[in-house]
Amino acid sequence: MASPLQFAYRTQKAIGIIDADPVYEPLPGFTKPEGNLRCCVYSPCSRYLAWASSERVCVVDASVGHILTDIVISNVFEVAFSPRGSFLSTWERPAKDEAGDATKNFKIWRTIEDVPDGTEKQPIGKFVQKSQTGWNLQYTSDEKFCARLVTNEVQFYDSDNLGTVWDKLRVEGITDFAIAPGQSHNVAVFVPERKGQPAAVKVYNVPQFTNSISQKTFFKSDKVQLKWNSLGTSLIVLAQTDVDKTNKSYYGETNLYLLSANGSLDARITLDKDGPIHDVSWSPNGREFGVIYGYMPAKTTIFNHRGVATHSFPIGPRNTIIFSPTGRFALVAGFGNLAGQIDVYDLEKDFRKICTIESGNPSVCQWSPDSRYIMTATTSPRLRVDNGVKLWHVGGGIMYHEDMVELYNVSWRPVLQESLPLGDPLHPVPTPHSSALAYLGTVKTPSKPVGAYRPPGARGMSTPLHFRREDEGGAAHVMSNGTQNVGPNGFGRSRRQVPGAEFLESGSRAVPGAPTDVPGANGDESLSKTALKNKKKRNNKKAKEVDGKDGEKKDAGGLAPPAQDQGLGSGNEGRSPERRGQHYNQQQRHNRSRSRHNYQGGNNPGRNRSNTHQNGQAMPAPPQIQTSQPPAPDSLLSPGSQNPASKKLRSLQKKIRAIEDLEMRHAGGEKLEDTQMKKIATKTAVVKELEAMEKEVQ
Repeated sequence: MASPLQFAYRTQKAIGIIDADPVYEPLPGFTKPEGNLRCCVYSPCSRYLAWASSERVCVVDASVGHILTDIVISNVFEVAFSPRGSFLSTWERPAKDEAGDATKNFKIWRTIEDVPDGTEKQPIGKFVQKSQTGWNLQYTSDEKFCARLVTNEVQFYDSDNLGTVWDKLRVEGITDFAIAPGQSHNVAVFVPERKGQPAAVKVYNVPQFTNSISQKTFFKSDKVQLKWNSLGTSLIVLAQTDVDKTNKSYYGETNLYLLSANGSLDARITLDKDGPIHDVSWSPNGREFGVIYGYMPAKTTIFNHRGVATHSFPIGPRNTIIFSPTGRFALVAGFGNLAGQIDVYDLEKDFRKICTIESGNPSVCQWSPDSRYIMTATTSPRLRVDNGVKLWHVGGGIMYHEDMVELYNVSWRPVLQESLPLGDPLHPVPTPHSSALAYLGTVKTPSKPVGAYRPPGARGMSTPLHFRREDEGGAAHVMSNGTQNVGPNGFGRSRRQVPGAEFLESGSRAVPGAPTDVPGANGDESLSKTALKNKKKRNNKKAKEVDGKDGEKKDAGGLAPPAQDQGLGSGNEGRSPERRGQHYNQQQRHNRSRSRHNYQGGNNPGRNRSNTHQNGQAMPAPPQIQTSQPPAPDSLLSPGSQNPASKKLRSLQKKIRAIEDLEMRHAGGEKLEDTQMKKIATKTAVVKELEAMEKEVQ
């Protein structure tokens, strides 16, 4: 019988190894270390398990649990193996010696080495490594070469001789690199934007560093994630900026690029949903990858190795995609601030959805090496309560559960694919452990599905369309923070709609006291928002002129406000609010003094509030003089004219010139933004509006 699956865990006080299916028992020959334990990790070859405490580092045989190597070294915080397990790396917290120089805190050891009795094991290489991020060496798959990043260069070493630099790749401004897996010794390097120059990712073949074999330049990139496929033939570049200048995202802007190692392909992956890229992952077969992108609810799409979309899953609140080691299954999950749901799909059976797992709030999610189980775990310090490990069958059932106190780390033991048993992971379904049955007995199943809160007046009714999420049939999310939304004709901001109200297709709302236009009666459907706004202003101005003339006729023999009052015709239209206020106060003081004078004279017993009466006698009405004349057509087109029609005409002509300029730039091969392309598409509507305006002026 093949050896059972195995996983190791580290808690606050101990490190343990558990044999999973079918026994679910601790490894018999392993003695749990206790004390201040810093880390534990399996070797990629699956033979070893290393753990570190504050005094030493131990390497044990993962199959039986016996100690193979014991290194006396203090303050180790990180441990890692080479791809074949031949070398062990340790990282200590940076310190200084008596002379004030930095100590060599990064050391490389041989995993298995014959040491004479009475002597201590010595490292084969030592370096100064201040940063804990990216601290380890990167090895080729055959462990022939290894490399580390220093200022402006990548230094390559022979894995057996770390005292001498074997070769150097000199790249000015380099901040990250990644060695490709597989048989090809390729290395990708990243140089961020600098002095107006675009960022660049270049691929070199070791040791031919004179010319790159593939490269891609792009803007909007402060840092990247370099993801090689398992064959080392294609590279995904996930570029990210620290600040999103469009103010659409607090976490910066992300873009995705795809390069081939031989230089035959370098392209940007076009995503059909706005928003950040949450996750991207290669399939183990190296021929396809999955991307989760867009504002929540996000969209998940599978692309082939040429960057062509082959399938899209239903949108939902998801931010993690992980392919199974065999490449048959893929899980799409929502972790972090999401609900922890895991959707499992069978990629070989028309992307059929197998199940949805309610995993709670895990911080670790891993496939078992045989693609039969999914491990989820809640770890500290992200959450210090409900820490533990759960194993789920790929069909959705829980197989094992164990609660732990302050669980810090848990991981599957790697298994080589040729050592895995053949068979269908879905069938037969294994027998759950007793802990899983006990866990199911404690889980409370809600009597009815819990949804969003509804006020009493809305209960028992279907959710209105404008309140539904996108994955429930609602409208797509539109991000407008700091950006100008584009209206129906490509200009201006679209009118805000009140939730639940009828949308007014004809444009502006009615103004109290202004004549109401019948929607569509005057051909308003073809007018833009700006044209409707200007038309509304013209109608209001005409209405005020008519009301003013009627008022003058009525006030000729009756009451009228004094000329000193605030309002039109007071002479204060061109003054600032402060000046108008001062003028108003002076007029009020003058009126009060005049009222007191009239009262003392006895001719007027009270304040006189009308200029049509003086000393009790009515003043004759001044004759009406017609001074306004219709403007000549030439005056409408003059540059200094303030007529609304001339302003509108010049505005439309300016838009036509701007559109023609964009068309010339586009014809010259320049790549335009989406808003600019939308503006070009509105040329026909603007031309029609301009022709109609010219006819109206004539």
